[in-house]
Amino acid sequence: MPRIILNEATFSFPSVEEADEEGLLLIGGKVTAERMIEAYSKGIFPWYNDDSLPLWWSPDPRFVLFPSELHVSKSMKKVLSKSSFAFTVDEAFQQVVEKCASVKRREQAGTWITDEMAQVYISLHEKGFAHSAETWIDDKLVGGMYGIRLGNVFFGESMFSTVSNASKFAFILFVKKLQNSRVQLMDCQVHTHHVESLGGRLIDRKKYLHLLQDFIIQPSSDMS
Repeated sequence: MPRIILNEATFSFPSVEEADEEGLLLIGGKVTAERMIEAYSKGIFPWYNDDSLPLWWSPDPRFVLFPSELHVSKSMKKVLSKSSFAFTVDEAFQQVVEKCASVKRREQAGTWITDEMAQVYISLHEKGFAHSAETWIDDKLVGGMYGIRLGNVFFGESMFSTVSNASKFAFILFVKKLQNSRVQLMDCQVHTHHVESLGGRLIDRKKYLHLLQDFIIQPSSDMS
């Protein structure tokens, strides 16, 4: 059963084993850059709406992608080789976060990227922890994704696309760049068919936490 935090002074993350069947572990507490880093390092992430208290999750099983298992379909290989898309990293982080929050998706009402969360991600980017990948047509941002890197683990947060295949284009090239910089694990948190088509799969939480602790302490290299 999830704990409820009523007093910020007493905030602490419980064991992930206390999460309920849906993975909800904790309700309440302030979301800060430092607390986000602590949460991710323990296999916990925030996910909530503007009209609720912060909700902290650690689902079992966990949806992940191993960069070495990235799947690129024949159709996407053609897009990669012949499209008019251009790819960049960390060129428009704030724009990507704003687009992820505002671009509508199928089967999703509203956004979980609150103004508070967006500011935390921007702070993490300024500190060197959060990164974005962008897809452009000429000078127009048409797709992208962002997330947080700790050691050799990347925690994918969200992606958006305003043009067909633009988010997949950014995702594929970014995962390849992560692999080249020694990232061993991408935490995708919860299942999506979109990422499953690119090689994502579910693993049990115990295995995930074991891999997390192994990979997060490894020295990382930059993504240039």
